[in-house]
Amino acid sequence: MAGFIVKLIVCPLTVIAASFLFPNVQYSAFYQPVIIGLILAAAAHMMEIFLLREETTIISTVLDFFAAALIVYVASMFFVGARVTFFGALLTALLLTITEIIQHRWLIQSGRTRKSPTES
Repeated sequence: MAGFIVKLIVCPLTVIAASFLFPNVQYSAFYQPVIIGLILAAAAHMMEIFLLREETTIISTVLDFFAAALIVYVASMFFVGARVTFFGALLTALLLTITEIIQHRWLIQSGRTRKSPTES
């Protein structure tokens, strides 16, 4: 649960930062990158529940990158006035992946990814 709470804060802030850093990531209203960030947080948390283990860290991180790029690119199309190029979505996903690497290390080192024998 702590990982999800961190994601609820970090993902929207990262998308907001990307909109200021990259000229090809533009949102017309403040709520737009926040909503995208919340969608990303939920998706990343679900991916961690199903995929993240000590032995699958690299695979999980790579999948996080591709999922983030796709979500940022597609979800931005649903907002009036938002303009995000595919390259902008890739750059945003790169920023998000950097934060995910840090979070994955923290989750694994703290033992929060261990599953009980009855869970798969």
